[in-house]
Amino acid sequence: MNDSDKGAGQAAPPGRKDARRNQEALLDAAAAVFVTSGVEAPVRDIAAKAGVGLGTIYRHFPTRADLVIGVYRHQVDACADAGPDLLATTPSPHSALRQWINLFVDFLVTKHGLAAVLQSGTPGFEALHSYFLDRLVPVCTELLEAATAAGEIRSDIDAYQLMRGVGNLCIGADSDPGYDARCMVELLIAGLRRPRH
Repeated sequence: MNDSDKGAGQAAPPGRKDARRNQEALLDAAAAVFVTSGVEAPVRDIAAKAGVGLGTIYRHFPTRADLVIGVYRHQVDACADAGPDLLATTPSPHSALRQWINLFVDFLVTKHGLAAVLQSGTPGFEALHSYFLDRLVPVCTELLEAATAAGEIRSDIDAYQLMRGVGNLCIGADSDPGYDARCMVELLIAGLRRPRH
């Protein structure tokens, strides 16, 4: 084995894993602060919630736009990664689909707080919608196909259309405390079931 092969197949150094874990904790903290205080919340509030110094935040995210993009992508990635995990660990594909849609609803409801900033024309924001679709539509498709193959749901459901429907049911959830988006989405998911003869 030559010197160039020595690192092949080895895990990342512990320092790199720690840095990634710290960045994920920072993004989780920023998302939580954005939900409660909006995207204009003071960076010191995010640093306090994450248990890091301001310098750490600015080292990872030099501008607020960088932080918003990081939070958005982190939340999309978490939602995308959950799909295969749910398929592997839940009793049925329909149950996995239902649980994933609930995570998707949580994402959509919290994302509404970022909506104004994401539509501000700031460079970097325009690519986020494509990132959202590229990451989440295939996951939803996989869940739908598994539930269809198991005979649990109808076979004429398109992932993109379902996600749009769920998104439309979430509109207003952030401005009307009496509206329960999750309840409405549960009705939609129940309606995907194949009729019993």
